[in-house]
Amino acid sequence: MNELTFHPGGIAIAVAFAITMSSLVWWMLHPPAQVEAVVAKALRGVAAIRRILVPVRGDAHNMRAVELACRLGFDQRAEILACHVVVVPLSLPLSTSLPGEEQAAAGALDKAEEIIHYHGLVTRREIVRERDVARGVLRVAEGAQVDMVVLGINPRNLAAGESVGQATEQLLRRSHIEVIVDMHPEPEIEVKS
Repeated sequence: MNELTFHPGGIAIAVAFAITMSSLVWWMLHPPAQVEAVVAKALRGVAAIRRILVPVRGDAHNMRAVELACRLGFDQRAEILACHVVVVPLSLPLSTSLPGEEQAAAGALDKAEEIIHYHGLVTRREIVRERDVARGVLRVAEGAQVDMVVLGINPRNLAAGESVGQATEQLLRRSHIEVIVDMHPEPEIEVKS
């Protein structure tokens, strides 16, 4: 009769083989969760952004929108296009000189460029003369073939019960480009009694 003997090295190899095989079987039965198609498409969409348009007037909420555009475009080194629309009344020709408006536009674009340069991104600025803001922004967006528009809205207007604003509403309705509306609530002021 043959006697069965167990060698400690053989036992160690058998245990290691059993642990490896059971780990493999467990891994095969528990695949990683699949990313939904919508999430995957959104990730690809953000990665494809090459040019972002930010309409600015120089207000704090517009500058926050510039900051947001920079953060959205930073990883893919997107170009940030800052534009200001000089609204020319219907009673005047579009070529009418409006030095006060044009100086305000240049100041607002200077502030925006400062933020964009701080992030090390490529910037472009444009002053557009148009009858209304929405039409001017859409003209720039289509002409520059931007991938996204980032708008900053004034939280005080919403707090007062107004809508998002006529220009923002028109852009949301008429734009065929992704539009992100940024509204950062103002800090509440503590009233002492």
